[in-house]
Amino acid sequence: MPLDWMWGLVGGLMIGTAAAVFLLMNGRIMGASGLLGGVVDGSRRGAARSEAVLFLAGLIGVPFVWHMLRGAAETHLTSNGAVLIAAGLCVGFGTRLANGCTSGHGVCGISRLSIRGIVATVLYLAAGGLTVLVFRHMLGLI
Repeated sequence: MPLDWMWGLVGGLMIGTAAAVFLLMNGRIMGASGLLGGVVDGSRRGAARSEAVLFLAGLIGVPFVWHMLRGAAETHLTSNGAVLIAAGLCVGFGTRLANGCTSGHGVCGISRLSIRGIVATVLYLAAGGLTVLVFRHMLGLI
């Protein structure tokens, strides 16, 4: 039996634990897009900025360390750079449009039984499924 699902479970537990600790320690939601936006636009200052920078550094640094220790993870990511850039821009636009990302709405919102978080997460998943249907199965681009 392949254990690939186990890594997803471990990753989900780590994200959930990080969200709970962040909320309990800071009294704020762990939304990665909100943390990044606050650092970029300068609205986070002092200790709040430092904790946001450290958290974001962990989001970037931990996968890098994992890669160094265990090697690259197998993905089915396209090698088409234009598709990757377009996908990143669409995710960024959607995040701003929804006033948050999957970590804020999905992990934190659903765990708090937030209707807004639940609706946003359902829409994220539906948009992702529709995107794969159109761009992979209908147009063959990814």
